Amino acid sequence: MSKDCLCCLGGMFPSPVSMERTREERRMGDQINELALFAGAGGEHLAELTIYYGDNLPVLQGLPTGSVDLIYIDPPFNTGKIQSRTRLSTVRDANGDRTGFQGKRYRTIKLGTKQYADIFDDYLAFLEPRLLEAWRILKSNGSLFFHIDYREVHYAKVLLDTIFGRPSFMNEIIWAYDYGARSKRKWPAKHDNILWYAVNPDDYQFHLDHCDRIPYMAPGLVGPEKAAKGKTPTDTWWHTIVSPNGREKTGYPTQKPRGILDRIVKVHSSAGDLLLDFFAGSGTFGEAAIAYRRKCILADNNPEAMRVMEKRFAEIEVEWMNWTPEAHRETPVQRSMS
Repeated sequence: MSKDCLCCLGGMFPSPVSMERTREERRMGDQINELALFAGAGGEHLAELTIYYGDNLPVLQGLPTGSVDLIYIDPPFNTGKIQSRTRLSTVRDANGDRTGFQGKRYRTIKLGTKQYADIFDDYLAFLEPRLLEAWRILKSNGSLFFHIDYREVHYAKVLLDTIFGRPSFMNEIIWAYDYGARSKRKWPAKHDNILWYAVNPDDYQFHLDHCDRIPYMAPGLVGPEKAAKGKTPTDTWWHTIVSPNGREKTGYPTQKPRGILDRIVKVHSSAGDLLLDFFAGSGTFGEAAIAYRRKCILADNNPEAMRVMEKRFAEIEVEWMNWTPEAHRETPVQRSMS
């Protein structure tokens, strides 16, 4: 094991020495990136929208430390692959190799390595290196929004707390909707969870005056002037899903509504900022970013997602990486990552 790493949840996390080195790189990166935006594969001026096809981990590893203002991700819940992973156990030992709750020392015992298709373990093992990179590339006042559902949110929060630090957890936003079938055996799940982490809990973007306003539930109690103006949302956001017959629909199965992502973009970033979604899907976050004059990097490894984004961004100048849109198939393939 590297001296720069500690083992947690069966995975590898940077040590305090390594984390402090990244913080210093981030401070330097903030100063550098205020002067010029970059392209991850070179150093040339970044396009308004850059879309990568392929595994997102190399994309993240190619982005400079402290270069991105806002990250939103809506990752898949199952990688669909058999993972190989080492299982660990710990026992109390005054001379142990790790520190636990209340500073007590523990000794790590390797139980063995095996392959399995357990969704929970696979999911965290898949996310861990990508979230570590997300933390690294965020600016010192940057934020991460992690979109998940009730089945995995608790485990994902423990992982994120370990990477960002518990003080960096700002909110759990509940996106509530009322659509679809209703179970008669338990309360139907009609919400998603969005975890907000700020790199620095004392310095982050939160422009509440740019937020859309929502109606009062009892407008007669607040008077006509307040009722007409509406109120700012709480941490529970009521918003319908993308309508199967609506104009917003792209046909992508996990598409999220613009209303949810517009709110995140407007409140947690500024015009000219660099945004990132490395599980882009249909590209809704990129569309919201461009609509509000932000630059954006998208990445996805699903060819169907790329085809949906081809159509969605057909009228926008896009720098395609490792992918040639149908309209350009007769021309040379655009630049790929090196």
